[in-house]
Amino acid sequence: MRTAWSRHPLMLAATLAAALLCTAPLLAQETAGEGEIATAPVELDGTALFTVRGVSSLPAAERARLIEERLSAVAADPARPVDSLNIVEVENAARIMAGDRMIMGVTSADASFEQVSIRDLATAHMARLREAIVGYREARSPVALRTSALNVVSATAVLVATALALFWFWRWFDRLLTSRLATRIQTVGIQSFEVMRAERIWSALRNALAALRTLTLLALVLVYVGFVLAQFPRTRGLSRGMLAFALGPLQVIANGLIANIPSLVFLIVLFFVFRFSLRLIRLFFDAIERRTVTLANFEPEWAQPTYKIVRLLVIAFGLIVAYPYIPGSESAAFRGVSLFIGIVFSLGSSSAISNIIAGYMMTYRRAFKVGDWVKVGAAFGEVIETRLQVTHVRSMKNEEVVIPNSQILGSEVLNYSSLARTRGLILHTEVGIGYETPWRQVEAMLIQAAERTPGLAMEPRPFVLQTKLGDFAVIYELNVYCSDVPKIMQLYSALHRSILDVFNEYGVQIMTPAYQRDPPEPKIVRREDWYAAPAAAAKGV
Repeated sequence: MRTAWSRHPLMLAATLAAALLCTAPLLAQETAGEGEIATAPVELDGTALFTVRGVSSLPAAERARLIEERLSAVAADPARPVDSLNIVEVENAARIMAGDRMIMGVTSADASFEQVSIRDLATAHMARLREAIVGYREARSPVALRTSALNVVSATAVLVATALALFWFWRWFDRLLTSRLATRIQTVGIQSFEVMRAERIWSALRNALAALRTLTLLALVLVYVGFVLAQFPRTRGLSRGMLAFALGPLQVIANGLIANIPSLVFLIVLFFVFRFSLRLIRLFFDAIERRTVTLANFEPEWAQPTYKIVRLLVIAFGLIVAYPYIPGSESAAFRGVSLFIGIVFSLGSSSAISNIIAGYMMTYRRAFKVGDWVKVGAAFGEVIETRLQVTHVRSMKNEEVVIPNSQILGSEVLNYSSLARTRGLILHTEVGIGYETPWRQVEAMLIQAAERTPGLAMEPRPFVLQTKLGDFAVIYELNVYCSDVPKIMQLYSALHRSILDVFNEYGVQIMTPAYQRDPPEPKIVRREDWYAAPAAAAKGV
């Protein structure tokens, strides 16, 4: 009695091949685990048919490549029908032939590896080869190529229509969210502290929707590309790898996440705890800067520098706590990268660190602040910006001078503005007058010159000092108060003009620079000339 299997030997061979292909990976994996035998798949048009093992002289990958080349040549030759495939048995081996051309050989080692007989393994392989050749030729027929082209055109139209529909939907959804939620989102706060502003919540929601929209479009394009590649025989293998190409990294990430779930949960909780703490600290120091919160002996200008120091300490503490829970932190590569970063930081940041430390020291020393007029070395001007490493000064010529903070810390800083706000700044200038001119007259003329100069303060009163009895002249110093520090150079120029005018009016010669020869008359002041004008008016005579 003949059975269905005897009437259809091809069905029997296909069933046996399927069974072998289902059990072969497990057996190969077990054998590879025990004896470390490498295998490689034999593919045609990107479809894996079966796997073959290799030997030391012919690796598995090279053997699979040779079989694929012979199989492709047979499949591309229409003169070789599928029925021409047969099995030729030799001693301890079997050859799968296509007429007089060998496609591959099956050895006793292959059969032992698959744990079947040589004849059964050769029959299973031949059935898979026949199916592959038939599929190879059908996929390259004119009818199949026309169908594939039509499928690509249809898929392109569907892609464009879907993309337009998605764009319309997202615009409509965005308008709906704006009208329904934009005015309802409120700032999250604790009493007077704002933990998260409404603008940031709305921005985070919009960014999340944009990310979702981008992922949707990328998934749509990925499906389209995979479908198009699957329509043509030469790219069909790429289409089967598209899913692995897109999901492979995600699978690796997922496996890593699953293996490190406890550590990741701890890191996530730690991140949100420290982020929330930093936000509260920031809000606290912002309140100090706005003077809504006051601390004794703590200047509002210190709020932002102090916040940066506290933030750095909190972040450093968080990294110390989180380090043991970071996946891979115990690996040699992680330690090597950490060591390299530490060396680069220590070698390249010595000057930067010194400038940062100097910047903080200057902040707490209150040497100056933005808007003050200072002189550092040869640089004189208005402080327009203070940073951790440098200070920016605008000179009288509208030049920007960038000074390293370490240089400022190591040099003398002359601040013209700090005391001028309350007591005024004293402008002073010197003139040399001969001994024959009464000192009372000189002082009166200098006071008069100060009174004529606009922009100078008359309270407190200007005063004159005799700073030196020189070889040829007496050096007088005029001191005048002013409160408009930015106009200091203009005030000096106006004061000098007034001094020249007054001394010219009263015929008194300014003796600086010194002269070489003295006149024959003695350079003395007669008593009756002690109160020469305008000193007489000051005496009341």
